[in-house]
Amino acid sequence: MTSEDVVFDFGRAGRIGLDESVFCAGKSAGQIAGILESARERDAGLLLTRLDADRLTQLPAELREAIDYCALSRTGFFGPLRPVAMSGKIAIVAAGTSDAPVAREAARTLRHAGIEATIVTDVGVAGLWRLMDRIEDIRRHPIVIAVAGMDAALASVLGGLVSSALIAVPTSVGYGAAEGGRTALNAMLASCAAGITVCNIDNGYGAAAAAIRILNSFTALADESVQS
Repeated sequence: MTSEDVVFDFGRAGRIGLDESVFCAGKSAGQIAGILESARERDAGLLLTRLDADRLTQLPAELREAIDYCALSRTGFFGPLRPVAMSGKIAIVAAGTSDAPVAREAARTLRHAGIEATIVTDVGVAGLWRLMDRIEDIRRHPIVIAVAGMDAALASVLGGLVSSALIAVPTSVGYGAAEGGRTALNAMLASCAAGITVCNIDNGYGAAAAAIRILNSFTALADESVQS
């Protein structure tokens, strides 16, 4: 793979407020290496998603050592990483520890954008007291990402308890009838709690991107208010 095979969207941030990222699943180690080499030539920072550990080990050592890798979320930071510029705006609430990989993917996506999220884990509705112990802390965040598998009831419960913008992510966690996250997806889509935004199964990246769009709209409104 040559640099001519890689077409980076360097204008993405200017158009929609989201940085370029690379979905690594389905790409060979050679293809990923070519992308990284091309990014390095431009001194561009990249977020890598769905980068399995075995594919990471197949990369040239020089490139592999330049990646800040998180095995839990299968994400990597390559090249320049912006410092944290914002915190306290987004809470990521995961029903169980089995949902942590998806929650962590969302958190790492936000961190790559310079946003530090608050992570609240293992507060599923099977032990509702655990959620209620943390609810006041969660309410302080204007955006909440709810990550849950199985029956995904966490999203509906949070939808009735917080006024924050609520982004729900179904996960593929669960036994047979959970159908690889399809039951959780349907439950979130059918929620009686109004105004919930629902992402695709296991799509922590997409949830973080939605949160960034919301934050950017806050900033744009504030700027317009100051100018007027």
